[in-house]
Amino acid sequence: MADRRPAYPGGASWSVEDIPYESLARDRVAADEQLLYIIASASFVEITSDLYTRNLIEYYSRDDELTEWLAHSWEPEEVQHGTALRRYVETAWPEFDWEGAYRNFFAEYSQLCRTEQLAPTRALEMAARCVVETGTSTFYRALATLSPEPVLRRIASEISTDEVRHYKHFYYHFRRYAEREQPSRVAVLRTLWGRLNEVDAEDAFYAFKHVFLARHPGVAFEKQHYDAFRRGLRDIGKNYFPYAQATKMLLKPLGLGSTVGRIAVPAVTAASRLLLFR
Repeated sequence: MADRRPAYPGGASWSVEDIPYESLARDRVAADEQLLYIIASASFVEITSDLYTRNLIEYYSRDDELTEWLAHSWEPEEVQHGTALRRYVETAWPEFDWEGAYRNFFAEYSQLCRTEQLAPTRALEMAARCVVETGTSTFYRALATLSPEPVLRRIASEISTDEVRHYKHFYYHFRRYAEREQPSRVAVLRTLWGRLNEVDAEDAFYAFKHVFLARHPGVAFEKQHYDAFRRGLRDIGKNYFPYAQATKMLLKPLGLGSTVGRIAVPAVTAASRLLLFR
């Protein structure tokens, strides 16, 4: 008998076709406007991964090991994340014009996504990617925890697992380049802190903007709308964000060692509870 299992992209252990969208409990999410903004914005960013991949492949040209993984594993998995979230939005909120909103987002954001935004060295860019993967893996873990709807919990859990695996790949390549370039711990820390503080990253800002415009046709978009959205996320984060996991992942590229790490992780975790969602 032929194997009829769906083809899994990259190293993923799941496919969009595995998700039981027909079982989605719309009554639990349809009235949740904030959740629509969260999921639709995330779907825009994830499904645009071909732009990020193109920039990274250009930056790491002649590194076949890394560029092959980026092109054949990372990008397909990231695009699948966006596709899974898109189908969720279109099932839970069928009145939302995902296609039109994304088209407008892409037209604006694609003009801004450039290799010039990457870190100054290859090792430091891999450290920065560790920050990004820390953010995405913990974001989806929090989303899985707070979701009132089982299908969304399944999708968010699958994506979070993928993002942790992506983090491990980027960390591996960070170590490769760090051995060659020998970046100082201060340079690595500066890179981690700089990327961590990009709380108003262009992709998230413009994704929200175009979800808002699609949701409120004829209303002028202002930054205060995004600021209000972020305040809502901070309120959620205080209760659901996995601080300890995020802290361990963020500190790992610093190579602090087990003894220092045992001291630093609880201290930084406590501080992040006070500062990250202030």
